[in-house]
Amino acid sequence: MPRSIARQIRTFAGAALTLAVLVAPAQAQLAMGDVMPAADVKMKGVNGKELALASLTSKQGTLVVFTCNACPWAKMWQARVAEIGNAAAAAGLGVVAINSNDPAVNAEDGYAEMKKRAKDLKFQFPYVVDATSDIARAFGATRTPEAFVFDAAGKLVYHGTVDDNAKDAAAVKEAWLKDAVDAVAAGKTVSVAETKAMGCSIKFRGKATTKS
Repeated sequence: MPRSIARQIRTFAGAALTLAVLVAPAQAQLAMGDVMPAADVKMKGVNGKELALASLTSKQGTLVVFTCNACPWAKMWQARVAEIGNAAAAAGLGVVAINSNDPAVNAEDGYAEMKKRAKDLKFQFPYVVDATSDIARAFGATRTPEAFVFDAAGKLVYHGTVDDNAKDAAAVKEAWLKDAVDAVAAGKTVSVAETKAMGCSIKFRGKATTKS
């Protein structure tokens, strides 16, 4: 083989390897039956206090919702997320909303707006900052909103979207998240365990970013 061709092959191979590294897939999503990851990592809540998922879990079950302030999909579903979350908390489930977005991408996803959003929506559960986006990475979450429901044994029993109609709450026919939370609260099996998460992509922070 001519040296020039061999050199080209090596160059192309090196470029392909570099590209493969750059586009390496994110951590895989949790599978049904998995336990909650990164449970001991502390995150700052809108009340100024730091807390970890482990401190929010309940013997009744736990609801984790990745959301944000800026995404139009999150805005369309936010009142329903608040209602479902408040009802779940009242039923004894652990509940937390997590913002993993980088506010450098959109200032509306900053901490001050999180405080305002939690107050306006009357959250009866913590709304916290994933300051490195590593919690989202550990869950394999990619969308806002994206919900994970764990049962009394701490196993994942629902993952996906809120319901089948983001634009019109009155037109919802399949209330998947509410149904999953209600089933867990009643100690029953979740009938639909997984749906496709619909929403904006999470604006992941760089690995070295620690500010909120």
